Amino acid sequence: SKHCVKLDNRTANVTVKPFELDMGFQFELYVTVSGKKISVSEIPELPIPKDWMRDKLELHFYKTEQAAGGGEIENVTYNKGAGTAVITFLKPG
Repeated sequence: SKHCVKLDNRTANVTVKPFELDMGFQFELYVTVSGKKISVSEIPELPIPKDWMRDKLELHFYKTEQAAGGGEIENVTYNKGAGTAVITFLKPG
């Protein structure tokens, strides 16, 4: 568990210690598409902050730009209690 690491002209002794990573979540979304907005429903309630879920939704729909017609996001309105979100894009598509 002990290692010697050389950085530039210096040597550092380091010790490796185990740690736990939080598990990822996989879930299925139901989407209704119109013009500039997508309505997403049946988002499961997960033990993560509301802002994290909003960021995950934004990233997911931004990343689908090349494959499935996503794009730059103008706004994400997420309702944790209802398990719904509305994604608004900058451009219709």
